[in-house]
Amino acid sequence: MVHEQEKGSSYLILFLTHGLCIIEGMATPHDVITALEHLVPLRLAAEWDNVGSLVGTKNSTIQRVMTCLTLTIEVAREAVSQKADLVVTHHPLPFRPINRITEATATGGILLELLSAGIGVWSGHTAWDSAAKGINAMLADMLSLQNTVPLEPDETDPNVGFGRVGTVSSQNTVGMISQQLAFTLGCPGCHVAGNTSLPANRIGIVCGSGGESVPIAAAAGCQTLVTGEIKLHDALTALNHNMAVISVGHHRSERFAMERMAQELHKALPDLHCWASLKEADPLQWLPAT
Repeated sequence: MVHEQEKGSSYLILFLTHGLCIIEGMATPHDVITALEHLVPLRLAAEWDNVGSLVGTKNSTIQRVMTCLTLTIEVAREAVSQKADLVVTHHPLPFRPINRITEATATGGILLELLSAGIGVWSGHTAWDSAAKGINAMLADMLSLQNTVPLEPDETDPNVGFGRVGTVSSQNTVGMISQQLAFTLGCPGCHVAGNTSLPANRIGIVCGSGGESVPIAAAAGCQTLVTGEIKLHDALTALNHNMAVISVGHHRSERFAMERMAQELHKALPDLHCWASLKEADPLQWLPAT
């Protein structure tokens, strides 16, 4: 299917092939947002979330897009120095309503850096978690889960939704899955609750902070829950359900997907220069005992 459209001086031809958008010519903010929302349907976001276009850009065309997990002041300054037109951040900024934008707050300082450079902000957050090619789906693929379905399917499309659940061979123990995740995600180690020698069997996946999903995973018959971070009492609740927990760290469970996001956006819009932030780092570091 081919659409032809005249936009100012830019003549755009949009090809839709196997669900993939490709645009020749200069991309407008509308073009980029359309491509993003094709990859990340915003209707999948949690009701409490703040997703989509959060800061507008003054630029009429978009040439450079940077992705990141979290917008810190260092990441914002990288976007400015690298002349990004748009930042695609996983964690929304702003997340909650704010009544002033000043350098007196961290959020205000970051927004001022971006606004002064005319850089827009877009966030997918929980919609990207739940999308067909989103974070939880990617983690399930890393573990080669079989018969994978959402933990909580979307009402209109059962193939997408909150979390993922699937099975692995009975030969795969909790310890083996932990080692596989650590190697693939580049973790220095994982927090594990439960007997690491037991089969992992049916695995639930919730990226980011998955403690509140313990009852959902237990109801889905999971023997193991893979998540980013979890509170002590939530881990104890999981153990009471005879369910092991593997925690790889919030940053590690999601950051890799923002690198993938940059790749997918470039595939959709080949004229865009897309990259994942080079300044971003996990704020929590493992410090080995000496």
